[in-house]
Amino acid sequence: MATWKIKTPDTSLVFRLTEEFKTSEIIGRVLANRDIESLESSRSFFDPKLSQLHDPFLMKDMDIAAGMVAEKVKSGGRIFIFGDYDVDGTTGSSALFLFLTSLECDAKVYIPDRIKEGYGLSREGIDVAKDWGADLLISCDCGINATDEVTYANDQNLEVIITDHHMPDENLPEANAILNPKQPDCSYPFKGLCGGAVVFKLIQAVSLLLELDDDLVHQYIDLITLGTAADIVPLTDENRIIVKHGLKSLSKTKRPGLRALLEVSGLGEKELTVGRLLFWAAPRINAAGRLGDANRAVQLMTTENLLESLKLARELDEENRQRQDLQQSMVDEAIMKVNAEVDLEKEKAIVLWDDNWHEGVIGIVASKIKETYHRPAVIISLSNGTGKGSARSVKGFDLYENLTECRELLDGYGGHPMAAGLTLDRKNLEDFRTRFSNLAYETLADDDLVNSLDIEGEMDLNLIDGRFMDFLEKLAPFGPGNMTPKFITRHVIPVGNPRLVGNGDHLKFRAKKGETSYDAIGFNMGNHYEKLITGKPIDIAYVVEKNEWQGRTSIQLNIRDIK
Repeated sequence: MATWKIKTPDTSLVFRLTEEFKTSEIIGRVLANRDIESLESSRSFFDPKLSQLHDPFLMKDMDIAAGMVAEKVKSGGRIFIFGDYDVDGTTGSSALFLFLTSLECDAKVYIPDRIKEGYGLSREGIDVAKDWGADLLISCDCGINATDEVTYANDQNLEVIITDHHMPDENLPEANAILNPKQPDCSYPFKGLCGGAVVFKLIQAVSLLLELDDDLVHQYIDLITLGTAADIVPLTDENRIIVKHGLKSLSKTKRPGLRALLEVSGLGEKELTVGRLLFWAAPRINAAGRLGDANRAVQLMTTENLLESLKLARELDEENRQRQDLQQSMVDEAIMKVNAEVDLEKEKAIVLWDDNWHEGVIGIVASKIKETYHRPAVIISLSNGTGKGSARSVKGFDLYENLTECRELLDGYGGHPMAAGLTLDRKNLEDFRTRFSNLAYETLADDDLVNSLDIEGEMDLNLIDGRFMDFLEKLAPFGPGNMTPKFITRHVIPVGNPRLVGNGDHLKFRAKKGETSYDAIGFNMGNHYEKLITGKPIDIAYVVEKNEWQGRTSIQLNIRDIK
């Protein structure tokens, strides 16, 4: 059972917004909770324009980087794109490759082997770049801490541009240019871009130098939106602009690979949302690198051959099914280890390892363990005396900062406050577990370990009407920084023969308050069934959504908790 945290916006602001928008108090609360202060200031939120994207040259080193790329385009240079193997890295690399080749620039994409090369810029990749005859290497979604590798590239007489969004160390690589809004002394006004979006800013800047049409730049927004959705970055500021337009672009995309990906993901005919991209499409791209060669993801997104795109999409779909089976087996084993090795009464972090765990799936398993026990989780795969780990965190515990506190026990680490990767020697496992767990114990309060729901406010069901649904539609896209609004309604009567569906895991019933009732679904909430069949009133926390079924659309309450 979750704690319900009802947001407390300024009451005078809520009243003013309610009057100005001529709307209900609950809509006024939702607006205030998003720092919207007036009808006038709401226009850029509800109708963001691509013209509102920030000037790319505000980013540190952009003048150098864009100038180098423009010069290579003009002189016929060869540009080698080194991308990360996740969705963000492969979509950003694909966009940059398509942009450069549209200008008849000789470009090549290289995605490292997750198992053999590990994360980030590798000597193997640099050797491939040199052998190919590259003049310039551009990293995508990696490289900010690849000090030794960039030095090696310099020794090979390769020019290097780093594009990344991960947290930088104190010492930056000696690249020709570094594009990362999080680096020191970068005054770029928005720090929340994903790796692919940093590449998008480079494409923007090069286009301005070459005096290209804006439409040429904006055609890559479908790929950048996919990476932005998958990387779970805040959907505010520039990201909101990109995703708002990108979802429309993606739904109409002519790219054979993206069309095939949407089809195998079950999204061919459905309305595209950030959540659907994250949970349906993104895992199939990630499957390329988890269990095989991630270069296939780039091949899928850049091919113009319909038959090739269908073949690749089906291949990745099948590998995603294999990944799901492997993942479930590892999650089950991890839960058994938690029960055997972790004292949840005393320990506020979970660190687990095994020699038989596949390193391509540890990130997903870390997420599942974090969600199950609501505390930071580190899952480590061991091979030949070395552990490769993936960490996921909860609000209030910055992974990057706390891994920095453990750095003398690690061979390497990097990432964000909420997600990170690390490598360490087997002999340091116990010491790392102790140090990391102690840091979590010192940092996190007991309340931080309880799952909570952020609630916009209390609402009567009779306030859900056509205008309310239009408001929710305009409020989208939803994601971090603009989560789908959750409401509570008290003293609801469950009617309509409450029943268990989906092997008993899910609940279906009709929620009634006064004269108003709506269909309700509670995924993975079968354990609440007995509360419903007593016929007694319940309090529900939920989101309001459209349910599409057999060509019919209706309003549905997606239940998040019942008390």
